[in-house]
Parts: sequence; C-alpha cells; structure tokens
Amino acid sequence: MMRSRLLMILSGGLVLAGCASTSHSPAAGGVSPTPATTPYSLYTHCGIIDARIDGKWYQAAPPLSDGSGNPPAGWGNPYQEGVIRKVSATEVNFTDTKGHNVRFVLHPKITGPQQICS
Repeated sequence: MMRSRLLMILSGGLVLAGCASTSHSPAAGGVSPTPATTPYSLYTHCGIIDARIDGKWYQAAPPLSDGSGNPPAGWGNPYQEGVIRKVSATEVNFTDTKGHNVRFVLHPKITGPQQICS
C-alpha cells in the first residue's frame, strides 16, 4: 500500500514537471511564439542615432541620417511611430509599418542623447 502511494506521488510529480517545461518549441500548427513588442515613438529629428528605452541608452547600429543631420528620406520628423522588440539583454529592434528596421545596442556609458540639434 505504501509503495503504491509512493509510485502515485512520484508519477504525479513527473506529470507536473512535464507541464512546467519552458521549452520554446513551436505551438500547435507549427508556429513559434514571437517576442512581445512595445509601442515606441523614436526621436528622429537629428537622424536615427540613439534611443532611451526603459531608462537605458541604446545606440543605433548603424546610425542613420540624410548626411545633413536629419532622418533619412521616408522617416517621420521629429518622431517615427513604431514598436520595439527586445532581442537580448543588450539589443532591441525598432520596426514600423513603413518597413523601417533599426537595430539598437545598449551603450552603458551613454547618459543622454549623443547629439542635440535645433
């Protein structure tokens, strides 16, 4: 009797452990879940240089401009609306409905905008 109770408890623990798995295998239908995105207003007035996200400064890799300190053609000015997606502890991506895609890398030594323009 004691042995069968012990087997039931151990079997139940294995079932629960299987349910608590954190594997990132594809969901039903073969579709993998995507990381969450957050709406973001990217400041573009001086070009796409840096971004403050969650109180930390990230640097565009590479920075983008029209060569005269403005955003490239096709970008909003002074802001471009879009979303950010955290890729890792040190990298985020900005995307928008126009197809823009900018990679930003955490720059721990930056404490403010790298460039201030009029």
